[in-house]
Amino acid sequence: MEVVLGILPWIILALLVLIVLGSCIKIVPQSRAFVIERLGAFRTVWGVGLKFKLPIVDRVAKNVSLKEQVVDFPPQPVITKDNVTMQIDTVIYFQITDPKLYTYGVENPMSAIENLTATTLRNIIGDLELDQSLTSRDHINGQMRAILDEATDNWGIKVNRVELKNIMPPRDIQESMEKQMRAERERRESILQAEGQKQSQILVAEGEKQSAILRADAAKQAAILQAEGAKQAKILEAEAEAEAILKVQQATADAIRLINDAAPGDGVIKIKALEAFQAAANGKATKIIIPSEIQGLAGLAAAAKTVFDTEDPKATITKTVVKE
Repeated sequence: MEVVLGILPWIILALLVLIVLGSCIKIVPQSRAFVIERLGAFRTVWGVGLKFKLPIVDRVAKNVSLKEQVVDFPPQPVITKDNVTMQIDTVIYFQITDPKLYTYGVENPMSAIENLTATTLRNIIGDLELDQSLTSRDHINGQMRAILDEATDNWGIKVNRVELKNIMPPRDIQESMEKQMRAERERRESILQAEGQKQSQILVAEGEKQSAILRADAAKQAAILQAEGAKQAKILEAEAEAEAILKVQQATADAIRLINDAAPGDGVIKIKALEAFQAAANGKATKIIIPSEIQGLAGLAAAAKTVFDTEDPKATITKTVVKE
């Protein structure tokens, strides 16, 4: 029993030593940084890995995350250049680049960033009118990021991005904007309808124009073809008449040649003359010239009597004796 009581203090001392040694060994994880103080003064910044600090003398002043962080601030009231009050809430993306400055630069970094964001936003919006504020988000975001990034350099913070999450104008302004947008949409609709009707009328007119041109071309082509047809018909008719006359003349010439080749006698000639005289006395002539060659033909008187009995009694007969 006495032995156990003698060993117990040593066991307790060993446990205390182990506990102290265990508290002095630190493991810094990825994307983290430990700010170390020695006797209340800044000593160093530990990065990733296994670290050992002196007991009682050294302590971890701050455990800092090096990841990019996002802070969503509540809506802030701002007044535009044309005296319109509206609510704007912002989102800031930032990253701690210097753990020492972040620890000792400002007492409450998040509160400082929030207040700085609110004042910067008021300054920027105060120089813009309502319409510009609603349509210039990229411009506002760029200005705020530049100002905040410059102001937070002394705090070991880098502002990567600033976004205006919501812009909420007063209710009456929203109603006016909705009416304006509705009127603008109606105006655009009217313009589109008018443009559609205009294009439709233009297309109809173009179609009618093309149709009239095509009809005129068709009529022109028809007239040209008709004229060409009539011309060809007349040419063919004239060629046919010329061919007929040529054939008649050819036949007459052939008949005369045959007669001449046959050497007809005086009797045949006189008979032919009598036939010609009979054809001439068809009742339309008022004067008939009788050659002397056929006066002595038998039956001339009877033929003449037959001819003149059927015609006008006032008609006169002139006999002309042609001497040979």
